[in-house]
Amino acid sequence: MATERELNKRIKSIKNISQVTSALAAVSASKANKAQRQVEATRDYAGKAFEILNNLASQPGVGQTGHPLLTAKAEIKKVALILVTGNRGLAGAYNSNMVGYAERFIRAIDAEVEVIAVGRKGRDLMIRRGYNVVASFDNIPDSPSILDVTPISQVVTDDFLSDKVDQVFIGYTDFINLIARRPAVKQLLPLKPTDFSDMAVAEYVSNVDLSGVSDRVYSYEPGPADLLDVIVPRFTDLQVYQSVLEAQASEHSARYVAMNNATDNAAELIEILTLDRNKARQTAITSEILDIVGGAEALAQNR
Repeated sequence: MATERELNKRIKSIKNISQVTSALAAVSASKANKAQRQVEATRDYAGKAFEILNNLASQPGVGQTGHPLLTAKAEIKKVALILVTGNRGLAGAYNSNMVGYAERFIRAIDAEVEVIAVGRKGRDLMIRRGYNVVASFDNIPDSPSILDVTPISQVVTDDFLSDKVDQVFIGYTDFINLIARRPAVKQLLPLKPTDFSDMAVAEYVSNVDLSGVSDRVYSYEPGPADLLDVIVPRFTDLQVYQSVLEAQASEHSARYVAMNNATDNAAELIEILTLDRNKARQTAITSEILDIVGGAEALAQNR
């Protein structure tokens, strides 16, 4: 059994750690709330943007030529995966869950896969496990603007248009609430306006009523084809932006939960160690009393 001094050192050390985890939980809760507001603020906009894109793509004459970012390749030989993780740890299983999900996706798809890592944790894990990481972005701020993520979408768009890759997916953690989140892999390119299940915006676009879009004819200035040249790349940026926001909100919430659990566990451990310390103190006191009594008895016998 540990001595009272050793137990006191352990209790002091755990109290110091619990103060750190408590502070991290408070900071993460604040960041998670801010990130959640940012995620929710862009969902309606993304839904309407998708509706406009779908309407433009279905206008008479537009489907005859087809925008290159809307057109599926005849054969899928090489796939790009944008993997969004965090730059830091202390977030429980957040990063490992996303990387594990991405690995299962890579093993399931019948094509060569190259990885574009957004976040140091995912990059390091994928390199360590032998995957082909061709680009890395680890300087995304906590509250990014769409300009911060445009280089990511630009890389995959250029590769798709130049036929370096035939399909692009984005893997991120879908934010549900402060407690719940789930890994997801969604198709990014080619954009398929009528296939909601493969889109990064499926969660909030699925509720948009587009049943009569193909029957609606609007006048666009300039024409639909010219607008598609502007809207389609921007919608690609928007998907990447929304995915990064979802991932950041998930990371902050995961770190809040992990640090909050660590603080609670520290309190339990301190309680257990305090009980052990009291037992050790009582044992030491009892031993000293027995020594005193034994010494007094020996002196009395000598006299």
